[in-house]
Order: sequence, then structure tokens, then C-alpha cells
Amino acid sequence: MIGQMDLVLIGGAILLFFGPGKIPELMKGLGKGLSEFKKAQNDFESEIKKVIDAPEVKTTKSEKEV
Repeated sequence: MIGQMDLVLIGGAILLFFGPGKIPELMKGLGKGLSEFKKAQNDFESEIKKVIDAPEVKTTKSEKEV
């Protein structure tokens, strides 16, 4: 589990690496990326549920013979 001190060190490293001007831009990009990932995940789950809940297609006797 990540502790409080770990988060402070990670935040400090990010601040040193990117600088204070880039952090809001990085956070905005991170937020957009996470929201797109969540949307794609929800779309995927809904498609899976559609397939699972879809009624089975019954084949006729002539289709089975082919």
C-alpha cells in the first residue's frame, strides 16, 4: 500500500521533473485519459451484457442439413 510519505516523494519528483507550469496540463490530460478509459470500459461491459442476454437464434431443420 502506498503511504503518505511515498505520495509526497512521488509528487516532489513530478514537480522537479516537469516543473510547476506543466502540472495542471498533465493533470488535465490524466483526467481526460481516465474518463476515456472509463467510457471504453462501460461500452465494453454493455456489449458483453448484450451478447450474454441476447436470445439464442434457433436454426431450422434445413439450415442444420447444410
